Amino acid sequence: MISNGAERQVLRGQLADSQQRVRALEAQLKDHQTHDPRTRLLALDPFLESAELKLRSAEHEGSPVTAAVIDIDGFRELNARRGRSAGDAALVAIASRVRGLTRAGDALGRSGADEISIVMPATDLAGARTSCDRLIRQLAHEDIPGAGTISVSAGVSLHMPGGTLGDLLAAAQSGLDRARAQGGGRSAVRIDDGTNITPSATQAAVVEALAGTLLARDRYTGKHSESVVDLSRHVAGQLGMGSREVETVAAAAHLHDIGKVGIPDRILDKPGTLDEGEWGLMREHPLIGERILKAIPGMSSVAKIVRHEHEHWNGAGYPDNLRGDQIPIGSRILLACDAYSAITTDRPYRAARPHGAAIAELSRCAGTQFDPKVTEALIGCLYWYRQSGRVATG
Repeated sequence: MISNGAERQVLRGQLADSQQRVRALEAQLKDHQTHDPRTRLLALDPFLESAELKLRSAEHEGSPVTAAVIDIDGFRELNARRGRSAGDAALVAIASRVRGLTRAGDALGRSGADEISIVMPATDLAGARTSCDRLIRQLAHEDIPGAGTISVSAGVSLHMPGGTLGDLLAAAQSGLDRARAQGGGRSAVRIDDGTNITPSATQAAVVEALAGTLLARDRYTGKHSESVVDLSRHVAGQLGMGSREVETVAAAAHLHDIGKVGIPDRILDKPGTLDEGEWGLMREHPLIGERILKAIPGMSSVAKIVRHEHEHWNGAGYPDNLRGDQIPIGSRILLACDAYSAITTDRPYRAARPHGAAIAELSRCAGTQFDPKVTEALIGCLYWYRQSGRVATG
């Protein structure tokens, strides 16, 4: 028989266990109330409370305060195309990278379905924007497990004396809207006294200027690019890419040969076969193109596609010998569309070949040079072109 003392000891132990479980549940509940369960960033209300305290403290100390609002480009389309788990993977990845680019004294929170907001005390506009641009560049070269290649836009603002936290975040949101309007994949700055800091030219204007330069240098290349733009846009849509991604592919198609501005005329216009040294120079044009485009804000995604436009499905392409799904989908689309246009257009060293010969070449090289799914979509688009009486060549 158990003594009363022993029984009381057992009961005390059970009570202690129960109290410990209750405290653990209370802590878990409190954590869920203060932190977003997916990103582990502060939830909206706790973020606003923390940001308000940091803003007032910085005002008291006389130090600058900036805010950034970061948004995933094409988030709804990503969820629709790859499922909600892809959106979650993208959010988690971005939250992790934002933590690595900010300091312990900054306030970080998930402020929307695909938005992360940051309030940064003792940080000026240049420092805040540098952090955002670093994140944008980092994502341009990464493949996020479960989500693929993603890009973000960011708006940055500076707190003005007498302004509120709401004013600061609204100004950052206005900067985000500007970044989206300029094509995404970039940051834009807004000061909450209504003064905007804008780029010297919009992305669209720069693209058109570069395309004009290309056309002036080499009329074949310029007209050929126009043909590839049309085909690439339709193939990207046929493959289910979102509207923002389609336009990124189209921009890359528009400028995929821009690196040829660095290739000597004697090579571009040579009527015969290039020798080994000349081919070595010609193979530099994707790298030259990438360098030109990366110097333009917001064009990193386009630059990546242009760099890899000559990679082959079997790994035998250049410059990095990527294979299969390692190659950006935009680059795979460009390669096939570029090949069809080149085959069916007069070149300095040979006459154009007929549509049927181009289709036979695409089919023969599907699975070696070209992505089979891209090839199938391109041939389907070309069939529709011919049925509707459209002209697919340049």
